[in-house]
Amino acid sequence: MKKIRYALVLAYLCFNLIGSAMAQQNIQFSQYIFNSLSVNPGYAGYKEEWFVQLGLRAQWVGVEGAPQTAIASIDGILDPRDRKMGLGFQITTDKIGVQSATSATVNYAYRLQLNGDDTERLSFGLGVGVAQYSLKGQLLTTIDKEDQAVPVGNQSNLVPDLRFGVFYNSDYWYLGLSALDIFSGPKDGGNRNQSSSLNIIRSRHAYFMGGGLINLSQDLRIRPSILIKEDFRGPTSADLNAMVIINDKIWIGASYRTGFNLWKKQLPSLPLGNQNSISGIFQFFVNERFRIGYSYDHVTSKLGSNQNGSHELTMGLAFGKVPRSMICPRVF
Repeated sequence: MKKIRYALVLAYLCFNLIGSAMAQQNIQFSQYIFNSLSVNPGYAGYKEEWFVQLGLRAQWVGVEGAPQTAIASIDGILDPRDRKMGLGFQITTDKIGVQSATSATVNYAYRLQLNGDDTERLSFGLGVGVAQYSLKGQLLTTIDKEDQAVPVGNQSNLVPDLRFGVFYNSDYWYLGLSALDIFSGPKDGGNRNQSSSLNIIRSRHAYFMGGGLINLSQDLRIRPSILIKEDFRGPTSADLNAMVIINDKIWIGASYRTGFNLWKKQLPSLPLGNQNSISGIFQFFVNERFRIGYSYDHVTSKLGSNQNGSHELTMGLAFGKVPRSMICPRVF
C-alpha cells in the first residue's frame, strides 16, 4: 500500500493533470531569501552591486524520480551613478520523474527613488526568456493503453517565458508581487493542443513576498519573512521564515512550509494534508564578498516516511564597488 500511495503522490506532483495538459510545478528553493530574483524580476539590481549565485537542490532523497534542481544567476545595476536600472540573467534546470525543464531568462528592473535619502525604492521588473519542457513517454505505464494524454517516446516543447514583478524596499523591510510563466498553462479549458508534444507545460505562478529586519543590537539582527505561492491548480503554498544574523556573518534560521486554499478548488483526493515541511537554514559569510549556505527540509506530510528529506546548497559572490554607504547591509 505504501508503494501504491507513493506512486499516486509522485504522479500528482509530477503532472498535476488538468484535462489533457501536463503541467509542471515551478522550482522552489528554501533559500530563496538570499536571492529573490528567482521569483521576482523586479529584484534585479536590488543589492546595487553585481552578484552571482548558484543553487543546487536534491528533494525527497531516496525517492526514485524525485525533483533535482539547479539555478545560476547574475544581477546588478547598469547605471552606478543613479542606480535606476537593474539587469539580471538566470538559467534553471529542473527534473522530476520523467519530466524535465530548462529555462533561460533575462530580467530588467526600473528602480524609482522614493525619498531624498534614497532609503526607499520601488522597482518594476520584466523578464523574458524561453523554456524547454521534455518528457520521456516510454517510461510511463498507464492502465488505459489508449490514453491520449500520455505521449509515446520522447517529447520536447519550447515555450516563450514572460514574467512581471513589482518590488519595494526600504532599509528595513520589503514587499514584492510577481507573476511567472505567463505564457504557460492550459488554454481552452485545459486542452492546449491536440498534439501531446505541445501539452508539456509549466503552471502559471503568482508570488507575494514580504519581510523585514529587526536590529536587536549592533551584532544581532532578526530577519522574518514570508513567501506565498499560487499556481491556480493545487493548494496555495506559504513559506514562513525567520533568520537570526550574528555579526553580519552567521545566519541561522528555520522555515515552515504549508498549504491552504485562498478559494474553493477542485483538488485530487490525496491523503497528504496541508503541512509540507520544516527546514533548518544556515549561511556563513566567508568574507564580505563570498557566502555559502545549506538547508535541510524535513517533510511533515505523509510522504515523509518514504524519503530522507531534501538538501540544498547555495553559494553567492558579490563583486564590483558598492556605490553608497548603507545604513544596514543588503540582507533582503
